[in-house]
Amino acid sequence: MLLPFIRSLPLLYYNHFSVSPDSPTLSPPYSLEKMTDLVAVWDVALSDGVHKIEFEHGTTSGKRVVYVDGKEEIRKEWMFKLVGKETFYVGAAKTKATINIDAISGFAYEYTLEINGRSLKKYMENRSKTTNTWVLHMDGENFRVVLEKDTMDVWCNGKKMETAGEFVDDGTETHFSIGNHDCYIKAVSSGKRKEGIIHTLIVDNREIPEIAS
Repeated sequence: MLLPFIRSLPLLYYNHFSVSPDSPTLSPPYSLEKMTDLVAVWDVALSDGVHKIEFEHGTTSGKRVVYVDGKEEIRKEWMFKLVGKETFYVGAAKTKATINIDAISGFAYEYTLEINGRSLKKYMENRSKTTNTWVLHMDGENFRVVLEKDTMDVWCNGKKMETAGEFVDDGTETHFSIGNHDCYIKAVSSGKRKEGIIHTLIVDNREIPEIAS
């Protein structure tokens, strides 16, 4: 279950991540000074990849800094109001994201992330129903293929692929290429109302197992 981040001075508390200036999960180019006010980190899986969102909150100055994949998106050095929200956009599709800052009691603060107006938990639950994700290794590289079932758009390593649809006897096939490899996603009816359509990725005539999106 995804829970909000909570900060209580002088210590930092996290529900899913334990992040401090000495945390081994933090890598260059982050400096010790920069990480002092780091209060929350989220990994958000979108069609074009998994994006890391980091939030700094200075509870004395009110400073707010948002990083997406290590790039600074928002910086506000002095904020009289310590609570509020910051909105920005993530990924190639410019998906809307909002960080909410709420006071719990005294000097304790809660940080929650919303994606497209939904809590991160609800967004990911819905996404698991509307997308399929596969990861495969070819030619010395890893490839992450995502199918958006509502539009039948196919993404690979952050790039929207050119596809061609074809009707076959038992369903449809959506063809595309990864390098010199022929790929297609086959869609067939499960015959069960609750399961709906089953999508299978075939690369060079080999079925690729799906992963949880």
